Amino acid sequence: MSDSFAPDSPQHVVPFITVENNSKSLHFSKDQTQSKMRSSQPDVLELDYTKTMMGFLRVVRRPRHIAMIGLGGGSLAKYCYRKLTQTRITVIEINPHVIALRKEFLVPDDDERFKVIEADGADFVRDAEPEFDVLLVDGYDLAGQPPQLGSQQFYENCNALLMTPGVMAVNLHGFHPQYGLLVDRINRCFECNTAEVAANKDGNVIVFAGKNTPISAHTLRGNVNFDYSG
Repeated sequence: MSDSFAPDSPQHVVPFITVENNSKSLHFSKDQTQSKMRSSQPDVLELDYTKTMMGFLRVVRRPRHIAMIGLGGGSLAKYCYRKLTQTRITVIEINPHVIALRKEFLVPDDDERFKVIEADGADFVRDAEPEFDVLLVDGYDLAGQPPQLGSQQFYENCNALLMTPGVMAVNLHGFHPQYGLLVDRINRCFECNTAEVAANKDGNVIVFAGKNTPISAHTLRGNVNFDYSG
């Protein structure tokens, strides 16, 4: 596996791209797809779990500022940037090699309402000002979700980062042995005001947590193919 790492940044895996008919995908390994883009419609959400994460709009309809942990191929970032034209978007990505591929996936350049920051998501939520209506947590590497993005302290900082009302959506894997522990930690921080929504048959589960705004699993489960036109 040593040849999968850049010599100047040994802690970060260098992702690779596969191109097929009308699609481009980002991978850390051959059996894991981190992001997928339809070449003819690059702003469309291709993966079901990303569509499910957009269910946050059922809770906070017109967010002023969204924070995203994990850029990947930029699917959620691009979609929110194009559709939510009055919303500021701050994306935190720890891997510089992922950020280096942003143009390959047509991720917008930084401007007055869109920014990509190279940083550890755990450090960001610890230090940032509480100015976000929405927090989307989708940070994965070759080994899965980094431990610092699932600690009790991390979720406490996520809660503190959010404005009132606010919502967090976390992409978890229901088959992971620590899934129940992670959900329990989220419940502790958000007073059990949470909902678990299965996104696909592969095990992706989006856990929504509301800060001083009610979360309804019944409403959120209808959002797998959710689209928002402004």
